[in-house]
Amino acid sequence: MSSSPLFSNFTLKNLTLKNRLAMAPMTRNFSPNGIPHKDAAKYYQRRALGGIGLVITEGVEISHDSSSGYPNCPNLRTVEARKEWKKIVQAVHDAGSKIFCQLWHVGGIRKLGLPPNPEIPGFTPSGYVNAKKQVAHAMTLDEIHEMIKIYADDSKICEDIGFDGVEIHGAHGYLIDQFFWKDTNKREDQYGGNLLKRAQFACDIVDACQTNTSRDFIVGIRISQWKQQDYDAKIADNIENLSEFLLKLASSNPDFFHCSTRRYWEPEFTSSSLNLAGIAKEVTKIPTITVGSVGLNKDFINLYAGDDEASFSTIEELENRLRNKEFDLVAIGRALLSDPNWANKIQANKENEIQQFNKSYVENYY
Repeated sequence: MSSSPLFSNFTLKNLTLKNRLAMAPMTRNFSPNGIPHKDAAKYYQRRALGGIGLVITEGVEISHDSSSGYPNCPNLRTVEARKEWKKIVQAVHDAGSKIFCQLWHVGGIRKLGLPPNPEIPGFTPSGYVNAKKQVAHAMTLDEIHEMIKIYADDSKICEDIGFDGVEIHGAHGYLIDQFFWKDTNKREDQYGGNLLKRAQFACDIVDACQTNTSRDFIVGIRISQWKQQDYDAKIADNIENLSEFLLKLASSNPDFFHCSTRRYWEPEFTSSSLNLAGIAKEVTKIPTITVGSVGLNKDFINLYAGDDEASFSTIEELENRLRNKEFDLVAIGRALLSDPNWANKIQANKENEIQQFNKSYVENYY
């Protein structure tokens, strides 16, 4: 059996995880009318039975008419949807793992004509989708406060369903991330201005979710430097500015930071060997999750460039970084789509039996 540090347990607040492995959130588009697919419970349970200690769901649209930006994504808005989520939670718990719900609002990525209300535009800090394109809705202060309350209310719904926690999606160019960027946030009130003020919206959401749920319920946030529109983008261009930004977010007392990168082994800045999760942990002392091409020899960008096959890549460096306490948990994405038993095979030293990834595993639901 493997002596890998990936298989030591970890306590997050008062929640004990059986190992350091998490299933990364991955949008699947298999939830018509916002109701999780009838096979979703089996889908998530397979990864839990396959050795994953923590499941983080695909993005779940918060209960606001503007939150949807893609077809067939799940939400929490109906009795039917909540019933299916309860089945999913129970299935993961029955397999001995924990499960967080990722709460998601796409912001200005939403286009007119999308369901459930085609006339609703994309909601953004200032109406900008990028530096030059002002085509979306600029949120009023009242709408910001309403959105914060919806995040908090949905967190409580998640707790009532039985989830162990929530992850607030604050990355990849979606709504919360659009508040972070000066090109898309041109506000002049308490939610705009310098980078620390642009982080206030995220802070208020995390704080509201913490306040509206019980003490043991987990509330974390996912962040990234890059965004879909620009994979080389950085919210902060040096470690000092990034540290100030992270400390601002930490002031709202998130239980973890999930730090999204394209390749976990790449340092965030040349001045430090640490990746984004490593910097966040060092600066804030809050537990972090690292993610980015774990276990695969190509990053996800290749998936959209016609080069969709990826084979197993050694995780020795990942294990060494975990031993050195650079981060606390590791999220695995595409590798779990092609092989739900990835974790068990790693633990049993059967890496040669791991199923290789290709695009067909994205297009199908298993």
